[in-house]
Amino acid sequence: MNDRIAARVRELRAERGLSLEALAEACGVSRSMISLIERGETSPTAVVLERLATGLGVMLASLFDAPAAAAPADPVSRRAAQQEWRDPASGYLRRNVSPPGFPSPIQLVEVSFPAGARVAYESGARQTATHQQIWVLQGTIEVTLGKVRHTLSVGDCLALELDRPITYHNPTAKPARYAVVIVSLPR
Repeated sequence: MNDRIAARVRELRAERGLSLEALAEACGVSRSMISLIERGETSPTAVVLERLATGLGVMLASLFDAPAAAAPADPVSRRAAQQEWRDPASGYLRRNVSPPGFPSPIQLVEVSFPAGARVAYESGARQTATHQQIWVLQGTIEVTLGKVRHTLSVGDCLALELDRPITYHNPTAKPARYAVVIVSLPR
């Protein structure tokens, strides 16, 4: 997966005509860290990937897609082919469910969130309006958007716009699992 992320970040940076320095300035990730990521020599955390996605003007889920030249346009995403990635900091497991490379403004992601895990994304407003709906499939999670905290249990669904910092937390001693539907629209 690190090689896929590396290729995708390189591709997106090249498409936007950004130097390593320009991307580092845009996203608050050091030039050396971006270079390590682009060479596949490090396993970046979810927080670092979110900063890169924001700096590149894309959804986090798109960093897990195959490079455009290799991405199939198949509208079916088979379970065996769905890419998984584990955040080295929190241990959460993210699976991109949506068909990679298929032109759609919607991304569907499933997350398995370990007991006690916490992930905080500091990004605020984005170039595009990014909406999420978080549907809890197992366990309990707390989602804090800005200063407002929502405690969600099985079956609960939270709709939000990613326009403030957001924190995901599993306050329990049991794992949680949830689906995230993400849509980005031009502002």
